[in-house]
Amino acid sequence: MAARRLIPSMNRVLVEKLLQPNKSAGGILLPETTKQLNSAKVVAVGPGERDRAGKLIPVSLKEGDTVLLPEYGGTEVKLAEKEYLLFREHDILGRLEE
Repeated sequence: MAARRLIPSMNRVLVEKLLQPNKSAGGILLPETTKQLNSAKVVAVGPGERDRAGKLIPVSLKEGDTVLLPEYGGTEVKLAEKEYLLFREHDILGRLEE
């Protein structure tokens, strides 16, 4: 049985990596050695985790947010022929805003 949707547990966040364009706005091809942000789009978030008193601490990210990922880490997940990464919330470096 193949899963179609993954709902992360606890404070985990499911993200889909964003591919950076290989061409500038003016049509100039960019070399692969150009430094690019390791960014991703949040696809799903877990409910959060509980503190010592049992109070639920919700995840601060929401679906659709663009986040900055560490260079290494995350668990690779393949669903419906698409590849995703699963991170704990505290492993994500930050949220990107335009």
